[in-house]
Amino acid sequence: MRLALFEPDIAGNVGTILRTAACLGVAVDLIEPMGFPWSNRALARAGMDYAAQAEVVRHADWSAFEAALTGRLVLMTTRGAAPLPEARFAAGDTLLLGSEGAGVPGFVHARADLAVRIPLRPGFRSLNVAVAAGIVLGEALRQTGGWPAPA
Repeated sequence: MRLALFEPDIAGNVGTILRTAACLGVAVDLIEPMGFPWSNRALARAGMDYAAQAEVVRHADWSAFEAALTGRLVLMTTRGAAPLPEARFAAGDTLLLGSEGAGVPGFVHARADLAVRIPLRPGFRSLNVAVAAGIVLGEALRQTGGWPAPA
């Protein structure tokens, strides 16, 4: 199981997702360009004190990410056809989240093997990307038995 972020805009959200991934033993793919300079200082400002424990792979662009992709690509999107309670995950899935400001372009939607949405109450547009990542990752790990073993 992996998390991937498509051209993220906000260092704080990346920091939160990296912390979650480090704690749960999930690798993260960052697809550039990013909306902030990548640096230890930027991540420290975002509260990311687990950066050294996070497995991060940076990709220069979508093509580089797609060339390295193994397993299914599961897009988390407000336009997803599959509501989260009905989605079925596999251990080799990569869970992709779009940028905070623009989401993902049409060609990324077209490439996704599965598009998942988190059901929200009427009148609400979306969740924070880091919160959405945690919700979907938790369900995916539950389904695949991927939670870390207790110490």
